[in-house]
Amino acid sequence: MSTFYSAQELFTGDHWISEVVVEVKEGKIISIGKEGYDHKNAYPLIVPTLIDLQIYGASEKLLSEFPDADCIEKIYQYCLKGGAAYFQPTIASQNSDIIYKAIDAVKAYKTNGGKGCIGLHIEGPWINVEKKGAHSAAVIHSPSLQEVQDLLAYGKEWISMITLAPEVCSNEIIDLIQANGIVVSAGHSNASYEVATEFLNHTIRVATHLYNAMSPLQHRAPGLVGALFNHKRAMCSLVADGYHVDFSAIKIAKQLMGERLFCITDAVTTTTSGKYQHYLVDDKYESAGTLSGSALTQIKSVNNLVTHVGIDLGEAIRMCSLYPARVMQVMGITGTIGVNETADLLCLSADRQLLKIVVQ
Repeated sequence: MSTFYSAQELFTGDHWISEVVVEVKEGKIISIGKEGYDHKNAYPLIVPTLIDLQIYGASEKLLSEFPDADCIEKIYQYCLKGGAAYFQPTIASQNSDIIYKAIDAVKAYKTNGGKGCIGLHIEGPWINVEKKGAHSAAVIHSPSLQEVQDLLAYGKEWISMITLAPEVCSNEIIDLIQANGIVVSAGHSNASYEVATEFLNHTIRVATHLYNAMSPLQHRAPGLVGALFNHKRAMCSLVADGYHVDFSAIKIAKQLMGERLFCITDAVTTTTSGKYQHYLVDDKYESAGTLSGSALTQIKSVNNLVTHVGIDLGEAIRMCSLYPARVMQVMGITGTIGVNETADLLCLSADRQLLKIVVQ
């Protein structure tokens, strides 16, 4: 039996259609058309569900502190409330025991029917200590080939992304990770412009949270930021809360990078124990006085981009849906609305507030 969703305005991920009906049957979109449009019950806006490639915890459970399936379920519920149907639970720099437990958590969650989880995002500990941000210096190191081989043997099916500083890892290691189907993202890096450009040209196609914890753009040392600005292919995530990056700096980056820029929440949660303790200060999180994570949802990211950066609504949605999908290239996760695609629909009010999320 089909279910019908009428929209005053539907965004497919490519273009807008007015006064349209989406027919859904058995989790798939069967048709998109004008016939049967229900003006009285139409949602003001229907857009693709959003995607968050970097989120650390929710409901006072941080994955680093609670590496279990229940924590991942809490992250999923938080994502749904913020319009995201797909996500990567993320763990900051940790010792191998905790990383392996996080792999176990993702495996348990997914094999027991948990929804929305693309895979584990491991951020560090193979990063540059000079750009550690809120990460623990005690566990940061350059990996040995054996360490990487052991990790991949244990969890390559469940790991979807690894953020590392390319200058502290060998080319052999980076190639090995990518050969196992895992996206390598350059982040927490102090690479020079020249080194960063070399990696972006030949090995790495994405970077983690633009401006934050990376070598900055300076007029005599353009750094990783400059390398990303001056590239034609490499994509990069960004935290659009106004604390991690000034909204004017987002506008500059968007003008330079276009479709290569996408949003993550980088969201954490209040935690008072363990290696990473986060405390809510205003509308952001801090750890020992250092900015340590956001209080964003992806629908907040969209609204911030529209309201504070002046980005068109459709493009703001793409930055939180289509472009993250391009980074991961996972079958069935498209960031679009189309016939024969999975019916992942975000129903919004005219002022872009969440009314309903349809997920499969």
